[in-house]
Amino acid sequence: MHILSAASALPGPPVDNAALARRFGMDALWEQWVAAFIGTDARHLALDLESGKVTTTLADLAADAGARALAAAGVTAGEVDAVVLGTATPDRLMPATVNVVADRLGIDQVRTFQLQSGCSGAVQVLDVARQLLLAGETRTVLVLGGDVIARFYDVTRDLTRAAPAELVNYVLFGDAAGAAVVSADARPGSARVRALFTRLVGLGREPGAVLEWFGPADRHDDRPAATEDYKAIEKHVPEMTEEVLLELLRTVGWTDRDVDLVLPPQLSGRMTRLITDRLALPAAREVSVVDHAGNCGNAIVFLQLERALAALSPGDRAIGVSIESSKWIKAGFALEGVAS
Repeated sequence: MHILSAASALPGPPVDNAALARRFGMDALWEQWVAAFIGTDARHLALDLESGKVTTTLADLAADAGARALAAAGVTAGEVDAVVLGTATPDRLMPATVNVVADRLGIDQVRTFQLQSGCSGAVQVLDVARQLLLAGETRTVLVLGGDVIARFYDVTRDLTRAAPAELVNYVLFGDAAGAAVVSADARPGSARVRALFTRLVGLGREPGAVLEWFGPADRHDDRPAATEDYKAIEKHVPEMTEEVLLELLRTVGWTDRDVDLVLPPQLSGRMTRLITDRLALPAAREVSVVDHAGNCGNAIVFLQLERALAALSPGDRAIGVSIESSKWIKAGFALEGVAS
């Protein structure tokens, strides 16, 4: 499998920590806590903070990113054989958001799949695309990933009374979508996928993140819509990232000195720096976007890929890692630049 292009779409202007503090009545000490403990400076939100009204849907963002990826790859809608979307926050339970996006892009008469997943969904959709290509019945797949997490915000919430497991979500996450065009055929400037895997490792582990879905019967329940066990995530994600790296290096026969680019997990700016330091890849340049885009869930790998493809020269090697903390999934991939 070869990645021909990648693109992203972000809603609205960036929202910095000071803007969040003003909206929720938090003081300067809270801003300092965000800077020190989270390390993320800004994020893009698909809702108006004052009114709480959603301004951009996942379908809006994914269609935008998909159109950009197709244009960058020089691929028309009629050349796409399948579309796969990964998300934790579909616009509706039905119709599936992937089908709405395909319709907007003018794609029809093809296979479509939507995966319900957290951050690792971006790698899972690449894995599904790879299986489709290996089956020999498709040549070109449009893969998408994205989340609109801000619509789970309660803009009337008094954050001074929120538990840490709820409070952290207001600063960790951003909204975005990303896309990539993958093909069985190499093209100049593309990246060959040398290895890729996703693996559930959550047996017996409590969820590290929970995102509720409320219906008419329980919509007035007082439990929070989103919670994070940040301490568990901070403990397990770095060690899981190192495990993914070592497995990928063994699979492709590279040493740590062979890696030119590293795309680490993007939970927060602070966590990313801790992980990158732990990996200690001597020659690798880090590809990170979380400082200014927030954790965009299923979009984040595509935001990284968009930048990595632009920096990947023929023969260059890249490692990407994504960790799903909701029920603990390890995922990663190894790329190599294709000669012009």
